[in-house]
Amino acid sequence: MSQQDWLVVVNDEEQYSIWAAGGPLPAGWHATGFRGSRESCLAHIDEVWTDMRPRSLRTAR
Repeated sequence: MSQQDWLVVVNDEEQYSIWAAGGPLPAGWHATGFRGSRESCLAHIDEVWTDMRPRSLRTAR
């Protein structure tokens, strides 16, 4: 069994997720350029997504 490649994706609210590589991304999500195993993608998200609040909430004044 081969290992599935995953993509790290982000939406306009700067919320992160992973998506199976090779298929179309869901509407509103964009690839960040990071690709790898599920575990490496989740580890990358842990490193870069330090504030889980949506962007609109973080920037609200």
